[in-house]
Amino acid sequence: MSTPPPIVVIGGGIVGICTAIALAERGVPVRLIDRDAPGQGASMGNAGVISPFSVVPQSLPGLWRDIPRWLLDPLGPVHLRPRYMPRFLPWAIRFLRAGQRDRVRATAGAMHALNHDNITLYRQLLSGTGQEHLIQDSYYVMASRSAAPAQLDSFTNQLRRQYGADLEAIDATALRDLEPALSPAFKSALLIRGQARTLSPGRVCGVLADKLRGMGGEVIQAKVTGLLRTDQDWQISTDSGPVRAANVVLAAGAWSARLLAPLGIDLPLEAERGYHLAFPEAPVTLFNSVMDTDKKFVASSMDGALRAAGTAEFGGLETDPNPARAQALAKVARALCPDLSGARYETWSGLRPSFPDSLPAIGPVPGQPGLIAAFGHSHWGFMMGPKTGRLAAGLAMGEQPNIDLSPYDPARF
Repeated sequence: MSTPPPIVVIGGGIVGICTAIALAERGVPVRLIDRDAPGQGASMGNAGVISPFSVVPQSLPGLWRDIPRWLLDPLGPVHLRPRYMPRFLPWAIRFLRAGQRDRVRATAGAMHALNHDNITLYRQLLSGTGQEHLIQDSYYVMASRSAAPAQLDSFTNQLRRQYGADLEAIDATALRDLEPALSPAFKSALLIRGQARTLSPGRVCGVLADKLRGMGGEVIQAKVTGLLRTDQDWQISTDSGPVRAANVVLAAGAWSARLLAPLGIDLPLEAERGYHLAFPEAPVTLFNSVMDTDKKFVASSMDGALRAAGTAEFGGLETDPNPARAQALAKVARALCPDLSGARYETWSGLRPSFPDSLPAIGPVPGQPGLIAAFGHSHWGFMMGPKTGRLAAGLAMGEQPNIDLSPYDPARF
């Protein structure tokens, strides 16, 4: 009798890697397929924040008032390529509807379920690798140019506090003591304790991919071009030949919807392009994860460089990176830390997979036996990867999850 085909995880970002490790821990033969080296796409390009209290979605009550100003500001946090507007509008309408207060509260609970133990899970994943230092305790410093103290009873801070966040409003003096490299233009900050950050998201992914190989998991570098369900199993087409699988976990990020479309599944998944700059010879150090609350980007000192990451650009899967967006990020990073003026930087860009309600798709794909969705994590993929991986692995094994998965149902749209 032939050996049954293994479970295949499509997508080698942090979600796919964590899923494959969770399967390998169960003694299940697993293959991880990605066109790139594991974890070197959007998972490596983020700001490295690991926050148990990331419960505030992108769409919020009243956000629509800010969008025109952001779109018109060349240094603003959002950019829409004009030719893409007709295709983008249906997603944007759903996004704004998701910002209703009751829906935001429900979304916050669903985000908490995926984030609340992310620091612990990362430390468990890295335990024994010799790279445990890649996760470090940190504050989240949300810096503001306003001298008025942060309102701890605001709607978003009420959400954070509801789920256990320890918040403090600090003034300019305390902010300067905490982060002396920041511009004096920043007059106050909201401090969120109990956070962590990684010194290198890409290295974390690489270390965990090596751990997977050491556990017997197979990593295949190939581009997946199609999925077909037969009477017996799944046939996965790749540019290196076909691969069979008893069950498939689809964790291909922004490309997931494209693989599902030939199966008759249409999902409102946007490819949201983000950028980061790395200043490899930065003359300054940031000791925590620091957000510029006006420009909506995050900066952090990592291994060998200071990284500034942020912006959201909508233009579809096929558009090339926009140099003007990277240049805008350089300007706002230098406004955050004036001593970066003149420091050289390196540019990176990647695509975040974003649903309009800020939640991923996790669960069985309707009408497709043995196909599990695990994609669409938007800005929180690195934070949500460990918990999503455990959930997706359990679903692929036929286990019942210990949390309510209905908020992440791929059929919710």
